[in-house]
Amino acid sequence: MRRVYDLIQKMSQTYSSVLLLGESGTGKEVVARCIHSMGPRCKKVLVPVDCSALCSTVIESELFGHVKGSFTGANSPKRGLFEAANEGTVFLDEIGELPPGSQAKLLRVLQQKEIRPVGSTRNISVNIRVIAATNHDLERDVQAGTFRRDLYFRLNVVQISLPPLRQRLTDIPLLVNHFLEKHSDHVQPARTISEEALRMLQAYNWPGNIRELENVIERAIALGCGPTLDVGDLPPALHSAGAPWLLQENDLFRLKVVERRVIFQAVRETRGDKVAAANLLGIGKTTLYRKLKEYSWDAS
Repeated sequence: MRRVYDLIQKMSQTYSSVLLLGESGTGKEVVARCIHSMGPRCKKVLVPVDCSALCSTVIESELFGHVKGSFTGANSPKRGLFEAANEGTVFLDEIGELPPGSQAKLLRVLQQKEIRPVGSTRNISVNIRVIAATNHDLERDVQAGTFRRDLYFRLNVVQISLPPLRQRLTDIPLLVNHFLEKHSDHVQPARTISEEALRMLQAYNWPGNIRELENVIERAIALGCGPTLDVGDLPPALHSAGAPWLLQENDLFRLKVVERRVIFQAVRETRGDKVAAANLLGIGKTTLYRKLKEYSWDAS
């Protein structure tokens, strides 16, 4: 995360395109807003565009605008999102969902710095900074032919990869404190969290990443009974997933129980790639195979 923060700082002072990669819920839009707010365009607008939510039949009208009468229902002219963001920043979220035809027109905008509204015969110059984000593997999409290679290179001037929350569990106490401050008020005055509850949060895998963590804390504040959140305030999913990892002061775990859990988790993290799992664990491939056989690993 320190490398991520360093890149955010550096890119905030440039006008280059940035491509944010990461799973859903890792904070890509937060990073985009941070880059914009710290930079020379901070006084101008940042316009977020959810490419996955745009209807394919009107996507160009939404992005580039249209003139009156350009299609059925176009009863008045409309300014597109790119024109609305002039002198500012456009944040293209889920860029991997953009249809191929729209990809070509977006590429032209990035290259020529101008847009043409639907039904218009004239171009409009725009001065925008583009930050794009996706949870897709865009390199794989390029190889599969579903994403334009030239657009990928145009967007991917600088790439920032955001790690999933399960790879930065030591950040959970900081994030929890932030969400406690954000969602607490005089009606729901929770300000602290117990050590046991914090250990349970750090034992969970967080498939929904930071967004899921915020949801859990907001829920716990709403349902909690006192100023300190405890294990009982956390949702049942965390109890079942985290219980084997909750090391209380008087608990005594056998080494093999912990070792088995760590090995199985490493294989899951690497999606069954045992060589990668062995490298992650810092052990030899032969040792990993022997341990999996010893602990009766079920590939399914």
